[in-house]
Amino acid sequence: RRAVSVAVSPAAGLADERVETRVAGLCPGQPVTLRAVAADERGCLFQSCAHYRADGRGELHLGTDASHGGDYIGVEPMGLFWSLAPAGMEKPYQRLVPRSTGTPMKVEMLVHEGHSQPGAIPGPVVAKAEVERWFTAPGVRRIRLKEGGVRGSLFLPPGDGPFPGVIDMYGDEGGLIEFRSSLLATRGFAALSLPYFDFEDLPKVMKEFKLEYFEEAARFLQRHPKVKGPGVGVIGTGKGAELGLAMITFLPEVVAAVSVSGCSSNTVADLHYGDMTLPGLRFDMNKVSVSDTGVFDTFEALDDPTNPANSPCMIPIEKAQGHFLLVVGEDDRMWKSSLYAELAIGRLRQHGKENFELLSYPGAGHRIDPPSTPFCQVAMDRVLGVPVLGGGESKAHAHAQEHSWGKIQEFLHLHLG
Repeated sequence: RRAVSVAVSPAAGLADERVETRVAGLCPGQPVTLRAVAADERGCLFQSCAHYRADGRGELHLGTDASHGGDYIGVEPMGLFWSLAPAGMEKPYQRLVPRSTGTPMKVEMLVHEGHSQPGAIPGPVVAKAEVERWFTAPGVRRIRLKEGGVRGSLFLPPGDGPFPGVIDMYGDEGGLIEFRSSLLATRGFAALSLPYFDFEDLPKVMKEFKLEYFEEAARFLQRHPKVKGPGVGVIGTGKGAELGLAMITFLPEVVAAVSVSGCSSNTVADLHYGDMTLPGLRFDMNKVSVSDTGVFDTFEALDDPTNPANSPCMIPIEKAQGHFLLVVGEDDRMWKSSLYAELAIGRLRQHGKENFELLSYPGAGHRIDPPSTPFCQVAMDRVLGVPVLGGGESKAHAHAQEHSWGKIQEFLHLHLG
């Protein structure tokens, strides 16, 4: 009989693009387990598996053939990528996200005899291949910033430009997270990955913020010779989304804001701008529930933004001249992002505004990242040091990531040129 082979195409490609996986040389109807294995920069191992049966010609195509078990079922061409999770011997609740964008994530694809359950020892390997997932395209430039008070990394697409400019921020994990910015630059945006605490000489913790820092970043990007004017955009997740809403509200430089799982009130840390202060909504740790397995559920913990006592925390987004794209997972358990999006839309409509779009995804959880980013229902919280429930179901969340990524780029191109 002929040798079994597995081919993944492209063998080296961009992390937000689909790959085609085909297996040949099996016996008709032969049961096999396909496994993906990857390691992060610290050497932590992640894996996923799915059960397939060869067709009448002894072949398999993940684009058309369904998985019958393992980490997902159904036809899911990228299922082995988005279901990658820490291997059994590793600490649970870790995220597989690239720390450095200059090197690819290497994923080994293995074909094993028979069907083996996740976590069990799989059968003999009959074929394997390696795939490289790149977060930056050739010619994208990464410039580390120490510009006045502003810190971060500016990613510029190849070519002369000018390009639409976007500021990219993540949530309360702090530090510099670059992989979305480098993918945006690969897609034609001048993207500024902007940390706002726990990085270099920025404040160590989220105690209070000055909007002037974000204003300086917006002005730097707007005036950059490679950036199209007249305005710039912002994309943020969690706390970063809420800061983005404040930026488009108060800063004329910002004309488009993408809020991923954000809150329409200022939370946790007071936000100052000149003489104005938006106090932060507080978390009540007494309202956090802990499961038998020690997972923290913070869904009910944030103070109610609709309580009149909390109205000073509300971001007056109706003052914004630009456009909003609100992206939420309806099963977000970190906090009530669906409700917060409804409150934002209600506030805009109350002031006669229709300058928004809503993408609301059933079954998706909190952190909606670029496509094929592995789903992580529970993740270690850097601030609390405990596992926190982000919510969502893997397949629905993966589909939300793929759909929203295209829509986010369309929205930014529409409003930034």
